[in-house]
Amino acid sequence: MKHAEIIAKMTVEEKAAILSGASEWESREIKRLGIPAAFFSDGPHGVRKQEGEGDHLGLNASVPATCFPTAATIANSWDESLGEEIGKALGEEASALGVDVLLGPGLNIKRSPLCGRNFEYFSEDPYLAGKMAASYVRGIQSQGIYACPKHFAVNSQELRRMAMNSVLDERTLREIYLTGFEIAIKEGKAKSIMTSYNEVNGVYANENEHLLKEILREEWGFDGLVVTDWGASNDHVKGVACRSNLEMPAPGLDAAREVLAALEEGSLSMEELDQCTDDLLDAVLTLAKNREKRVREFDREAHHTLAKKAARESIVMLKNEEKPFQLLPLKENTRVALIGDFASVPRYQGAGSSLVNPTKVETMEQMISSYPIQCIGTAKGYQRTGEADEVLKKEAVNLAKMADVVIYCFGLDELSESEGLDRTHMRIPQNQVELLEAMAKVNSNIVGVLSAGSAVEMPWHSCCKALLHGYLGGQASAGAMLDVLTGKANPSGRLSETYPVRYEDTPAFKYFPSTERNSEYRESLFVGYRYYDTSKVRVQYPFGYGLSYTSFEYSDLRVTADGVEFVLTNTGKMDGAEVAQMYVCAPKGKIFRPDKELKGFAKVFLKAGESRKVQILFDDKTFRYWNVETDSWEKEAGRYEICIGACALDIRLRETLEIEGTTDTMPYDAEKMPSYFSGIIRDVPDAEFEALLKQPIPDGKWSGELGMNDAICQMYYAKSRLARMIYKILTNLKKKSEDKGKPDLNILFIYNMPFRGIAKMTHGAVSMKMAEGMAEVVNGHFMKGMKKVLGGFFENRKANKEYEKKLGTGK
Repeated sequence: MKHAEIIAKMTVEEKAAILSGASEWESREIKRLGIPAAFFSDGPHGVRKQEGEGDHLGLNASVPATCFPTAATIANSWDESLGEEIGKALGEEASALGVDVLLGPGLNIKRSPLCGRNFEYFSEDPYLAGKMAASYVRGIQSQGIYACPKHFAVNSQELRRMAMNSVLDERTLREIYLTGFEIAIKEGKAKSIMTSYNEVNGVYANENEHLLKEILREEWGFDGLVVTDWGASNDHVKGVACRSNLEMPAPGLDAAREVLAALEEGSLSMEELDQCTDDLLDAVLTLAKNREKRVREFDREAHHTLAKKAARESIVMLKNEEKPFQLLPLKENTRVALIGDFASVPRYQGAGSSLVNPTKVETMEQMISSYPIQCIGTAKGYQRTGEADEVLKKEAVNLAKMADVVIYCFGLDELSESEGLDRTHMRIPQNQVELLEAMAKVNSNIVGVLSAGSAVEMPWHSCCKALLHGYLGGQASAGAMLDVLTGKANPSGRLSETYPVRYEDTPAFKYFPSTERNSEYRESLFVGYRYYDTSKVRVQYPFGYGLSYTSFEYSDLRVTADGVEFVLTNTGKMDGAEVAQMYVCAPKGKIFRPDKELKGFAKVFLKAGESRKVQILFDDKTFRYWNVETDSWEKEAGRYEICIGACALDIRLRETLEIEGTTDTMPYDAEKMPSYFSGIIRDVPDAEFEALLKQPIPDGKWSGELGMNDAICQMYYAKSRLARMIYKILTNLKKKSEDKGKPDLNILFIYNMPFRGIAKMTHGAVSMKMAEGMAEVVNGHFMKGMKKVLGGFFENRKANKEYEKKLGTGK
């Protein structure tokens, strides 16, 4: 242990108490021994430090900070150096604002386009997600701040996120859902990591020995800080035994008493407690030392400029029709109509715990006059909350008639994408579509400017002659978009996720979200482009796709044992950047594989006419697969095809390479798993899924009495009439907030929270015994339950006071 001397001086009560947070954002200090607290803050795309009363949902105001583009946006840049630059700026701001640990980046896999938090995640591809996350981590930690990648692991839905179980096979877990974290840990050297709310194969992530000890600590060599998501602790003792070091936010001293009781009965050893304490001490003492070099302020203008650069490099040009002429870039003095509510009130970030209070916000309406085009007028056009408004629509159509070109700003509204709430479909609001169709009848020259953090269906696609996607571009997104529209900048963003034609085409369509407790990952490896490519499903826009104002030619591919070399040439008339992508096609037949998988990429800037030799090296992930029979990474022998292209469906160069394998024991019987060997996994039978899992499908049905890990929204099934009435009240409040177009995050959190969360999220006011009593009341045992609640209240209050005295903090 690194801090054995300090641990020897600590009482057992201090050791147990320090492993739980003291407040919403701080760990517990031990003044007697000079052990400081560490301060945590949300921060995937901007520091959200709250002053005054804190919360983890973005309800109360935070201090001003730069709102950078979200992870879903920056992933479209495919630029690791940009990610590191943003990370450095985030670290600087965290340092200036007194934050020690920045809770981000988020790199869960976009299993389905409907996950409400996809705007916070990088990609459907683990390699790209991991590389971008590692770049953020390096940048943040260069400033003496700890980055905290999240949510570890297999967290792909918001609905009942604290009370659901992700059921998947070990190979899918390793290759799809853990690879990004592995890269962030090994290459980014992340010093902390956040566990997710959900169970993974029946065991909560925060007490999952396979995840936290066998993989994270032993295989990956992680020796940093493991912190729970806020309220994600289920069994604190089991978490401590798995070296989960800090239970957040502030569960009170009931959790510490659980640790002491476990020591007495022998279910937890002193060695396990000391090791967990040592990890936490190492973090808080290191962070305290780093504060000595802390900056006191940050350059707001410089960071705003960086936010604009980041947004600009991440804009994806999806469409720019050539006939009769290309609309983009807009010619000088083009008469444009700027239409859409997003032009004046931009949609530039998501909702929930990542909500940033920006230092300033640009709008296209304010900035368009400083560009060399003539804006003949602006019109709101639609109500962003979705209501029909014929007056606004008519005003916009009349303005569109008078312009050479319409710039139409539209996309997903705030209700569509939020923490705690999954989307129910992939459509943008119908009133926005109706306005677009009406304008297209009077002016065919429409440039769509799309704002959304997730993939959307585009049946209206033909109404736009040109289409730019800015995703959620942060506080400086307006100027970045105008730079691209006018040709001041050449678009170089490429999609980090596939855009299907319709939601019904997605691989997890029948499996997402889980209808009961289990979320069955029956699609296995076939997520995103891995599915569409393999099953030959037509898509709207493929993974890695994006247009440019110039053109690029690939030539002279050379494949060696170490990697690939090829020549990239800018054959157009404008300087620009290309994202060259390396995909690997494995042998087919003995081990099921996707058609191709991303294994490397390079973003290359070239002047018009310039050529450059590009090198992409192989690494330990290029040819590996997880063998479920030998429980190890292996290589399959055979001839691999190395593909270099501009996107998953635009392969420009191919070459083969013979690889010597390591596999003696084949992991699968193809006859028992035809869906997986064909890649057609939209309706996998139980028998095949069980063959994949190598065990029976666990029972995940809601039945019988509700337990501590059942969500409050499940009180629909409650035996207590009072509980069912509370359920109805909560449901009505939830619906009212949604009807207003702004989700109530507090209600959503309560709605999806399990009964144990009442004890974990009330700062010690409610003990686990009291929460158990509440569950008994819900199950119809009113007197028995209320006795536990009331008795537990007085017991908890007395025990808390006695414990505080032992810590030297009691009055």
